[in-house]
Amino acid sequence: MKLYDSTIPSGNSYKVHLLLSHLGIAYDVEDLDILANPSQTREPKFLAKNPNGRIPVLELDDGTCLAESNAILYYLADGTPYLPSDRLSRAQTLQWLFFEQYSHEPYIAVLKFWTYWGGLENLSAEMRTRVTTRGQAALDVMGEHLAERSFFVGEGYTIADIALFGYTQSAAAVGFTVPASVERWLTRVRQQPGHVAIKKDPLGKAP
Repeated sequence: MKLYDSTIPSGNSYKVHLLLSHLGIAYDVEDLDILANPSQTREPKFLAKNPNGRIPVLELDDGTCLAESNAILYYLADGTPYLPSDRLSRAQTLQWLFFEQYSHEPYIAVLKFWTYWGGLENLSAEMRTRVTTRGQAALDVMGEHLAERSFFVGEGYTIADIALFGYTQSAAAVGFTVPASVERWLTRVRQQPGHVAIKKDPLGKAP
């Protein structure tokens, strides 16, 4: 299989790298320059794989392409300990995957991109307040949930944790306040077998 990633570190792509590492699955990678004008994700050959023109995309061995990071996680985790087998726990896992994409990633990931790769200086005060307020609210929800538990669903580490780790690990660096329970959880995630760090920024802009 092949993972289409970006040349700069993407938390959405990183989630997939992380799960593949946990699972010990070999795969190829093709990096695309999303900062180019136009982005390489807008070229016809990539749009044929994902008409939405975004990374990551996982191309399976039969040529089928799967987009959206959390859908890829769900596909790869099926039948493994990273996706619970019981009905309620699977639904709770999906609940956190949806939370990550709706209430978390649009603010924390976006502020990270604007901070390191451009756009922050053009942001209105109103928009910046909106992004920081909503991103902080998501972190606070996570902090409350983790106050009495080690992981997001049940007693074990799942793709709910992987999805939320992708950008939460960068939240403090771009100005968010990370609750103590979330900091402890970040440490637990880094201690999981097969854990790998997000790749370095080749431009040297992100730490």
